[in-house]
Amino acid sequence: MHESSPRTSDAAIVLGAAVQGDIPSPVFRERIEQAIRLYKAGTVRNLIFTGGSSEEGVPAEALVGRQYALTQGVKPEHIQVEEKSVITQENLVYALKIGEREGYRTYTIVSDPLHMKRSMKMAAELGMDAVPSPTQTTAYQSWSTQIPFLVREIIMYMGYTVRGWT
Repeated sequence: MHESSPRTSDAAIVLGAAVQGDIPSPVFRERIEQAIRLYKAGTVRNLIFTGGSSEEGVPAEALVGRQYALTQGVKPEHIQVEEKSVITQENLVYALKIGEREGYRTYTIVSDPLHMKRSMKMAAELGMDAVPSPTQTTAYQSWSTQIPFLVREIIMYMGYTVRGWT
């Protein structure tokens, strides 16, 4: 899914991705930068960074995303984080709880284009009023990186559709 909605939303939900220490991976950095572009354009009013930590001693993905956004001029009061999730469905469930607490009603989902279809299906099934905003570029540049990710997404999408996998 490569189409991005121009709709204004209360918040962008930035789906987590790997970090390398306190630095976002190239995939996560693309997602963060897409959300910052939306924020600076006024298309979203707030950012919700999602993602826990993959291992002890490594900062949560959401905290790394927050710090990156702060260095790019996003106001701290416009950033929310959830640090518990480890899978896409948890990203969305926990972000929705934050949104409900903050009074958000509309969302823009930010992720990689190859991940967007499954993410939007999950958001719809959670009853979210959400539109997509895939990253404008992808860190998956070569066929050797795109094909494994695409195959994984197809399998995960089929599994989620049939069995509710995440």
